[in-house]
Formats: sequence, structure tokens, C-alpha cells
Amino acid sequence: MSPQAQLIMLAWLPIVIFLFLRFSPRKAVIISFLVAWLFLPQRAGFVFSGIPDYTRISATCYSIFFLTFFFDSQRLTRFKLTWLDLPMLIFCVCPFFSSISNDLGAYDGLSQTLSQTVTYGLPYFLGRLYLSDLVGLSQLAISIFISGLIYMPLCLFEIRLSPQLHRMVYGYFAHSFAQTVRYGGFRPTVFMLHGLEVGMWMMAVTLIGIWLWQAKVIKQVKGIPVQWLLVALIITFVLIKSTGAYGYLVFGMIILFIAKWFRSNVPLLVLMIGISLYLCLASTGNFSTKNAEPLLATISNTLGENRAGSLEFRLDNEEILVERALERPIFGWGGWGRNRVYDYNSEGVLVDISTTDSLWIIVYGVRGIVGLVSLYASFLLPVFIFATRRYPPKFWFHPQVAPATVLSVVIVLYMLDNTLNAMFNPIFTLISGGITGLVVTVPKQRSRKNSNLSTGKYYKRIKNNVSDSIH
Repeated sequence: MSPQAQLIMLAWLPIVIFLFLRFSPRKAVIISFLVAWLFLPQRAGFVFSGIPDYTRISATCYSIFFLTFFFDSQRLTRFKLTWLDLPMLIFCVCPFFSSISNDLGAYDGLSQTLSQTVTYGLPYFLGRLYLSDLVGLSQLAISIFISGLIYMPLCLFEIRLSPQLHRMVYGYFAHSFAQTVRYGGFRPTVFMLHGLEVGMWMMAVTLIGIWLWQAKVIKQVKGIPVQWLLVALIITFVLIKSTGAYGYLVFGMIILFIAKWFRSNVPLLVLMIGISLYLCLASTGNFSTKNAEPLLATISNTLGENRAGSLEFRLDNEEILVERALERPIFGWGGWGRNRVYDYNSEGVLVDISTTDSLWIIVYGVRGIVGLVSLYASFLLPVFIFATRRYPPKFWFHPQVAPATVLSVVIVLYMLDNTLNAMFNPIFTLISGGITGLVVTVPKQRSRKNSNLSTGKYYKRIKNNVSDSIH
């Protein structure tokens, strides 16, 4: 870690305090998370024994939590734990039982629990506190879109000149430079860890921008018509060269526009069921590379043998990792690499022969089926209730509901990506907390007549606030 990276990490705490003094608490939370994740240095911070390391996200969460305690304590007293919060709560405490069941000790369990709580629990909790209504989710969606417009010229710079911004600003490369080369050009990383992470983020930005434009939530930005900005954004997204993100954008467009044209949430439900079914089959050892041969052949014919080979390599590794995980299926193996597969090489040295590419297999191996189910339930279950019980598809195109709708779709696409990659992003956890808060505060619509009446009244109460947040 370079001196300038150390300096900005130390300066981040007073910067967050300034944001809270300058803006409303809700806006300060959104700005703090976006700036921390998009611009602060990678692999920077300070390591402590027994407690979570000081990183860009832990520093942001600590700052916001303590500022909330001292300056906005009423928001904490109004918070009520609900049954829908249980999956995230279980996921946060699961490491303790993983450590105990593997004889790693209570100290290790408490340390791992605290670390996972800071990584996942605090962003989720802050989303519950500050973004649990349509106004807050609208502000977040608009802010994410604006962040993409800011990131756009930075991506174009690195596409042309190679990923250099992190080195130029902070003095070092955060990841392997070799992985930035793709299709005869460069895949930007900007201030993120990997090009895949940038691709996923810009996919979310593009999808959010298209839907907000279609729903007439945003018509222009700084006097520039939003459709022109979207053209530039789509071109940039294509040039990023993230093929998986291309597919996610297509899935997202299909989900949203079928809801607009046919008032149907079936594509979204099919995607969530598909993710759940795959995890069920794969985690029990009933899905193998042989089952994926037709898919691999299709990818090889359309995207090339390299992409098919990459997916086949991941599936082969998942097979041996699942066999290892099934030896400790409930709470997993705990930390310290015990979930990985080892074997002796030709020189008789015990080496790690496994590669963990996807988040699901990492969580399954380390935290077991309890951790895996609780993680995916904390993200997918609120979206399911949003799309089926609280806001059926006929409301998805309404200007007040459209931002929450597209954020819900983005969450599902993010969890789909986690079946292939392990690109953690706390902004999506923040969104999950907000969606959860929304669905537990909005009453269930029991009939079409009551749905129109109650939702209409709800729109009237928030209309002015949403308009103010947009402008």
C-alpha cells in the first residue's frame, strides 16, 4: 500500500463526517458508499488482530453507524427487526457455528462473525435504515446512474490507454495486468479490482438508465437529454468487453419490457427459480460438467473455445469442491482454506489443486448449506415479495415504482453472476436492505380494487419528495 493510499484511507473518516454535515443523512449514506466503492484504493487499509480490518467499506460503515447513533438516533429507535431480516442475521452469525463445529474455537468464531457482519450485515442494515421506501430507492437508483456517467470517461480512457488510473493515482496495480487484456484490446478496471467488476457495475448503470428513461423518471442531466447520454453509455458498455455482463443486460431488458408490455413477472420468477434450482442440484453433487455439455457447445460456437473452456474449468473445479463441501454440509469447513482441495504433486509436496471462482461455492464450502441458503435468501426473497405481493408488474412502469423495480432486477442479476464469479459489491447489499425495508413497510395488496386505491394514496404521499430528489 502506497503512502497516498494510506493518506486517503485515514482522511476518509473526516470526509464522511463532512458529507453528513453537508447533505441530508440519506444522501450522505448514498454518496459515501458510492465514492468509497468506486474511487478509494483497492487492497488498502490497516490490519488488526481479532477485529475486522480497516478497509474502505468498514471505514464507511463505522462512520455512518456512529454518526447515525449521535445525530440521527431516532432512526435507530424506530428500526424493528422482521422475519425477512432473519436470512441476513443467520448469515452474519453463521461463521461462529462454522468455527465451533470445526473445533476452531470461540475466538475464531467471534472474529469471523464480526468480520462477516461488517462486510454484509452493516451495509444491509444501513440500507434498511435509510433506503426502505420508494423515495430512498429512487435517490439511490438515480445516484447509481450518475455514477456511471462519471465512470464512463474513465472507462474510455483505460480502454484506449490500458488500465492505469489506479497506478497513476495510488501508485500501484491492484490486480494482475494480464487479466485486463481481452479481444485484442484492454478491459478497464478504473478503481475497481477486476474488469468483471466494472462490467457488472456498468451493466447495472446501463439497465437502470434505460428503465428510468423509459419511465420518464429522468429526462435530462445538466441540460443534456438522457437518451444521448444513454447512447454514449451503451457504447462504452460494449467496449468494456465483458461478455457475461452483455448477457445480464439482455436478461434484464427482457424481464422489464415483458412486464411493461404484458404485465407479467414470469421471466423474473423463472430466473430466480433457475438460480435456486441450479444451487440445489450443484450443492448436492447432482450437476456436473456432463450436464452442461450442450451449453458449453453453444458457447464454443458463439463466443469461442476460450470462453467455453473457461466455463468448463470452473465447473470441473466446482465438482471437486462440492465433494469436499459435502463432508461438512451443514456449517461448512470454516476458514483458513479448509474448504479447498489438496493433493501431492510430482515432488511429493501437498499443494492446493482447486480454484474457487464463484461466490456460491466459496460460501458453501466455508459456511455450509446454512450460509449458502441464508445468503441467497437475503437477496432473492425480498425481490420475490416485491414482485408478487407488494408491487405486481402493472405498477413497475410507474415513475415512483420504476427505480425500485429496476434495482430489484439488478439484485437478481447480481446473484446470477455470483453463481459464476465472486465479485462482492456492498452497493448491492445496500440495495437488498432497502428492498427488504420497502416490502415490510408497504401493506400487502389483497385485491385489485384495494391495490389501486392503497397504492394510489401511497403515490400521492411521496410524489413531491420523489420529484425533489430527482431534480
